[in-house]
Formats: sequence, C-alpha cells, structure tokens
Amino acid sequence: MPQRAASAQVAAAVADAHRTQWAFVLAATIRVSGDIDTAEEAVQDAYASALETWGARGIPDKPGAWLTTSARRRALDMHRRAATARRALPRLIDPNAIDPESATFAADGADDIRDDRLRLIFTCCHPALDLDAQVALTLRLICGLSTADVARAFLVPEPTMAARITRAKKKIQGAGIPYRVPDGAELDERVNGVVGVVYLVYTTGHTAPSGDSLMRRDLAARGYELARMLRELMPTDPAVAGLLALILLTDARRNARLDNDGGLALLSDQDRSRWDSRAIQEGAELVRESLSTRSPHRFSLMAAIAAVHDESPSWSQTDWEEILGLYDLLAETWTSPVVQLNRAIALGFARGFAEGLVVLDELGADPRLARYPYLASSRADFLARLGRTADARVAYEEALALTDNDAERAFLERRLAGIAR
Repeated sequence: MPQRAASAQVAAAVADAHRTQWAFVLAATIRVSGDIDTAEEAVQDAYASALETWGARGIPDKPGAWLTTSARRRALDMHRRAATARRALPRLIDPNAIDPESATFAADGADDIRDDRLRLIFTCCHPALDLDAQVALTLRLICGLSTADVARAFLVPEPTMAARITRAKKKIQGAGIPYRVPDGAELDERVNGVVGVVYLVYTTGHTAPSGDSLMRRDLAARGYELARMLRELMPTDPAVAGLLALILLTDARRNARLDNDGGLALLSDQDRSRWDSRAIQEGAELVRESLSTRSPHRFSLMAAIAAVHDESPSWSQTDWEEILGLYDLLAETWTSPVVQLNRAIALGFARGFAEGLVVLDELGADPRLARYPYLASSRADFLARLGRTADARVAYEEALALTDNDAERAFLERRLAGIAR
C-alpha cells in the first residue's frame, strides 16, 4: 500500500470496515472499557481518526485490528481522565475478563474476539429488555446503524428511538445484566431469544410494514448478515442453523417477488428461474443439519417448509401434504396464531379450499389476528376460488383496510378489480 492513499479510496475502506468490522471493534472495546457509552464514543473516534490517518499512512492490511487497537487505547485514555464518569455509566464488566491495562488485540481474529461478539449479542438480546429495545440495541450496537437509521427502520421519530436506546442502556445497568455468554440450560433458552430478534430484523426488511416499497433491502441485509455472524460464532447450534436456512431459502426468491410491471408476484406466479439456486442448495443442506436433533427448533421446521416450496419444480407440483405435516409439527412446537393461519392455507391446497376456509373462519375469532391483513386476504382468495364472489369482495376490502404497504395494497386492488370484472 502506498504511503498516501486517495481520499475516495480511504473513505471507501472506512465505510467497508464500518459495515464488516463494527461488531468486532465495539465488542472488543466494551470488554476493556467496561461500559457501552465509553466504548461507543471510543469506536466512533477510531473510525474518524482512520479517515485522516489512513490517508497519510496508507490503509492498513487489517483494518479491523487497527480500529480495535485505536478504540481500546482511546477508551483507556478516557477512563484515566474521567474515572468518576465511568462509575455512572452502564457496567458490563465480565468478572473473568482480562485486565484492561494489559489488554491486547489479536490481529488474526482470535477466539476471544469471537467471544466478545457473542457477549455483545447476548447482552443486546437479554430477556430483561423488552423486544423493541432488543431490536434497537442489536441494530445500533451490533450492526452499527445510527440512531436516525434505526428510527427510520421502525418508523418512529429519532428522539423517540434515542430515548428507547438510552432506556435500554440504563436497564442494563439497573438490572445488572452481565457482559457474558450464558452456559448450560440457560444458553439454549437465551439462543431462542437471540434468533427471534435476528429473524424479526430480517422479516421487517423482507416485507416492510408500510411505505411505497415491498422490501427494506438494507434491513433485510442486516438480518441476513446477523444470521451469518451467528452461524460463524455458533456453528453447531441447530437453532442458528435453522435460522440461517430459513433466511437463505426465503431470500432466494427475492428477485422474483415483483413481476415485470413492478407489481407483487405471489409464490404461485413467480418465475422460478430467477430464484437463487446456490442459496437454495445451501439452505436445504442447513435444513437437513438442523433437523438432525431430537426436538427440531421452530426455525428448522419453518425452513423445512420453505425448502419444500423452493425445491418444487413448479407451483402445481408442490407437495402440500408434506407441508401440512410440517405445519402440524410446527404447531406442536410453537403455539402461534400465524402458524395456525399458514396451516389452514396448506390444508386448503392439500385437501380442498372449503376445508381450509372452515379453519380460516374459526381463526377470525382470535383477537390476536383481528388486524392481521393476511387472514382477510387468505379468506378472500379461498372464497374467490370457491366462487363466492360477493364474500370474496368483502374480504379483499377488509384486507385493504388493514394493509399499509403500497405494493401489497396495489396487489389487493388488482385482485378486487378482477373479481368485479
């Protein structure tokens, strides 16, 4: 690398390091600083310093190592100058952690650095925090999104999100949440929460709750990257394997979700040649791995259902009986009304729309689905297939009233207009 680097090249290198190394750098810095706020400030200073230093001295061979060393030194300097301030901030000291004064960073990405990222993930997803706080901290601390970006992702004002993140940090302090990876039986329980948060990040991007775009690709990408990170850090955990499999098999259809006119295309209408065959192959292998346990995780079963769809040559050749059986297993594992809804849809395609409609109508009495647009749209589809046009029109109008995503609204309007014709 030449002694001096062009400013555009440096800016690109720093941006890439922010995207790929943020979690490494922050997690390692928290372990020596002892609190979130000091570590965040030190890491931000390190990235700012990189813009200037790399331009003068050249981009280092291992940007993550350079940034972590710089951030740790900055954090220790801050502690030396403001010992009293440190006592007022959220404490995350691991009692078994190394002495901050003698801390060093292994440039090759040693095991302790991987453990640091796991510590950070389990801290952000601690069950003492409510789900919104877990997601916000995950995006802010692990993915490195700004508070403004996290606020935009979940459609709340930036001050609201800033307050939510601040409350979560204070909760970490007040509840004495340790900066560590749980072990034994606690680990299995906590992993369920972690994979749930990561999947929520992905699904919020996969189908945006509102707005003019079907997807928030940036948020879906963050969920995918988090699943990849978990797989790297916990390569033998079946829940993590199931999560990554589900995201791979779902995301494999991304390029076919819109038709040539930019409208929403259902699975039955998608051009399967546009699906990502490599992602499907990798996802299917992970499904087989994650199902090898005695009690499959819910994400493993959800991934198995996705695999049946992805590996079917066409919609007409889908094995609906197999899908229905997998939903029966999933319902035993996860008592969710959305699972029951999807099972009813599978039942309709496997054994007749009239039989599926009976179950959908029964689910209409569940208050948890009262404002769930996919129940109304599923009823409308089955009613239309059964020739009950007037009832289908009412159900589509109900789904439209409950849908905020513009792409989905346009799709429902086309369906409704088709019934009218």
